[in-house]
Amino acid sequence: MGVDVAGDLLAIDGGAPLVTGLPERGLIGAEERAAVLGVLDRAIAAGGAIEYGGPEEEAYCAEFAATLGGGYADAVNSGTAALYVALRALGVEPFTEVVVPAITDPGGIMPVPLLGCIPVVADTAPGSFNCGAEQVEAVMGPLTGAVVVAHIAGEPAPIESIARLAERRGVPLIEDCAQAHGARIGGAPAGSSGTVSCFSTMWGKHHSTGGQGGVVFTRDPDRYRAIRGAADRGKPFGDTQPAGRNYLASLNFNQDELSAAIGRAQLAKLPAAVERRRAFVRALAARLAGVPSVQVPETLDGAEPSWWFLRLRYRAAGGWDKERFCAAVAAEGVPVNPTYAALPATYTWFRERRVFGARGGFPWTAAEYRGDPDRAFPCPNAHAAVAEHLVLPVRESWGEAEAERIAAAFARVDGAARRAAGA
Repeated sequence: MGVDVAGDLLAIDGGAPLVTGLPERGLIGAEERAAVLGVLDRAIAAGGAIEYGGPEEEAYCAEFAATLGGGYADAVNSGTAALYVALRALGVEPFTEVVVPAITDPGGIMPVPLLGCIPVVADTAPGSFNCGAEQVEAVMGPLTGAVVVAHIAGEPAPIESIARLAERRGVPLIEDCAQAHGARIGGAPAGSSGTVSCFSTMWGKHHSTGGQGGVVFTRDPDRYRAIRGAADRGKPFGDTQPAGRNYLASLNFNQDELSAAIGRAQLAKLPAAVERRRAFVRALAARLAGVPSVQVPETLDGAEPSWWFLRLRYRAAGGWDKERFCAAVAAEGVPVNPTYAALPATYTWFRERRVFGARGGFPWTAAEYRGDPDRAFPCPNAHAAVAEHLVLPVRESWGEAEAERIAAAFARVDGAARRAAGA
């Protein structure tokens, strides 16, 4: 390691931070500027407005589908909307149960009760932030209407085994790929194994369509037409839906031409950005191998993560708990977080069933629901995984130099904690 980590006072104790000037992502550049100006110039020349459903969105959706090996994509206005549209298009019946992951963004669960369905929480696999087939199967039953599986942090879940399980049970599988753009497992892109898959393209994701956005993908042309309708107030698309009228009640989730133009520019950059993220994690993992307090977990066989963030298993350095250790590392200039407590089933809205109305309860309390409205989901694996891991953001602008400095910060704090314990 080329950075001296010994002998200096820790930054948290008044010393100079070891890591300064970490580069930002540099997500937006000349390509996006040109794309936006092109849309504006065309609108000005035509004397019209910036619309949705135009040539930029059509091209973006076709290019997006191509990254997943072909199929059909529809751009919507958020990742949460993408899941809502997917469930709506699949026709998941109210008062049936939808299996959802224990660790996920709240938007990865909230559309379920908003559609009158019951979220049933599957634990993660031991030591993982992702569900496994065993955990999904444990909460499935005769009321299961769909399964939602997320690839958290860009680490692929064991989607092939979960897809086989869903097929055997005769229920659709929705892949939540909000954090997994460009990830692969078994040679297949994340998002290509489910009945439908959902992506978020908000500003913080691997590639974005501006401030907000999302995509719904399927290989089935009939499901695609249903997705288009569910995303646009139930308008008919294609010959299989009634013409001349809205065939179902839905909301307007359309993406617009400006956002799609940004998305096209971003999508072209995605493969290189994902590879740089992978290279950074490989470099960091090699340098952290000699730091006893943190461990880069092994991924599944055949998995090629795209690393939205990196989870690091914490092994106590001296007598320091994880929060104290992370505070010291953060003071050194590393943007580390002591937890990723994305456990929606523990949040107030879920625990108190606050979905519709002041009294709450619906749809759990509906007479039509034949399950247990008070069913508990302890999820010990998920809670243990959150407790034992800290998380580090991953940026495509980071490389070997940043990996060396970040690893040096971890090593400095680790050494100080162990020296203090031995004093």
